[in-house]
Amino acid sequence: MIDNISWLAIYPEIVLLTMACVIALVDLGVHSARRTATYVLTLLTLAVVAGLQAMYASSGNTFYGFGNMVVSDAMGNWLKCFATVAMMITLVYARPYAADRGMMRGGEMFTLSMFALLGMFIMISGNNFLVIYLGLELLTLSSYALVALRRDNATATEAAMKYFVLGAMASGFLLYGLSMIYGATGSLDIGQVFKAVNSGQIRHQVLVFGLVFVVAGLAFKLGVVPFHMWIPDVYQGAPTAVTLMIGGAPKLAAFAITIRLLVDGLLPLAIDWQQMLAVLAIGSLLVGNLAAIAQTNLKRMLAYSTISQMGFVLLGLMSGVVNGNVDATAVENAYSASMFYVVTYVLTTLAAFGVILLLAREGFESEEISDFAGLNQRSPLYAGVMAVCLFSMAGIPPLVGFYAKLAVLQALVASGQTLYIAMAVFAVIMSLIGAFYYLRVVKVMYFDAPLTASNVSAPADVRVVLTLNGALLLVLGLLPGGLMALCADAVVRALAT
Repeated sequence: MIDNISWLAIYPEIVLLTMACVIALVDLGVHSARRTATYVLTLLTLAVVAGLQAMYASSGNTFYGFGNMVVSDAMGNWLKCFATVAMMITLVYARPYAADRGMMRGGEMFTLSMFALLGMFIMISGNNFLVIYLGLELLTLSSYALVALRRDNATATEAAMKYFVLGAMASGFLLYGLSMIYGATGSLDIGQVFKAVNSGQIRHQVLVFGLVFVVAGLAFKLGVVPFHMWIPDVYQGAPTAVTLMIGGAPKLAAFAITIRLLVDGLLPLAIDWQQMLAVLAIGSLLVGNLAAIAQTNLKRMLAYSTISQMGFVLLGLMSGVVNGNVDATAVENAYSASMFYVVTYVLTTLAAFGVILLLAREGFESEEISDFAGLNQRSPLYAGVMAVCLFSMAGIPPLVGFYAKLAVLQALVASGQTLYIAMAVFAVIMSLIGAFYYLRVVKVMYFDAPLTASNVSAPADVRVVLTLNGALLLVLGLLPGGLMALCADAVVRALAT
């Protein structure tokens, strides 16, 4: 018999699943080309779910359900709340673009988006290897279908095939690694795995062998070098609306399963997986920033930017434990800095792709950097929002991207380790190199002659959300304390259990 606590642990997921099915049925009777009724019902559902998650997170309670297979804690609930808000914003930006390109002939985009979000929820709540894997597969299968949603576009179909093949390979890596750890520990429960590994009675070689495959699978989902090959092709080939869906909220879920598996389950092996994360971080910062310089396609440039940004996240994740010693303050600073970085990066990505989607409504994709020429003369507001996003990604104060990078670098330097300090210096140098390709786009927007004299128009909902999105990057940069404290409290409560 399933107890009430079990149902309480997944109540928001039940609401989301139920409404996804209801919306799929309601959409059968919607004949509007822009699916207005479906769109409104989807946003209302996501707003309710986000409110539920915020309420759960604010309570600060942690409880387990279904035989400890799922966990509801502050970190997971805040990440689910942020992922839901990110999906809401994504759908607001995506709807005009999708309608103009025939992607809304049916309501698949809304239903698949909700199932993708449900997959993220399951990943974030998973306290069992199989639950995490099921959530991951639900997210990725929905994402494959979304990438291929523009059926008459050969480029999108090709991107979907690449994503499917490489995604299946990465899922295989992760599943094989988890099976090795299960074979060594005899349990799928993350808490039991931690106890078994911490006992020191399991052969270290077997654990590390499984750990290598787990880290490889996680690295693919985060999109870091050398498992980054899918990111540029899928970002460029997918319809821009879908690019935002796979480049925004899923990063929060990928961060969550990294914490669940490596920190909650395999913390005694930290000295091993930290070395792996260090190599991945250095490679991501180097390849991401250098490759982005050569790009003329803005979506492809932002794809390589994502790779470098995830390198910073890994720097935070690898700095929590020093020489195998777990210090509460160091753990809190490192993992909260990474969580803060991921949340603010997703917020920045939403606004950047929001501007790209807005310009693409004029009948062309607006993917090339040259398409943004003279944007300030056509629309100072949207040029300003895009400039704020680019400055934030580059880490220029007083925007939130600067504080996010600073928090990660402080966590590295606070470790006192020579290697970590050297990596912090390397990260700063790579950020300086990366500033070039961000500032290049700003130069094109403000100093090049416009290709067209037409003004940029946007629906009222897109205009309001995009303006608030851009303003939030500045507000959080000036007043980052509240969000940083929220991340720190969430991480402390999650790890305390």
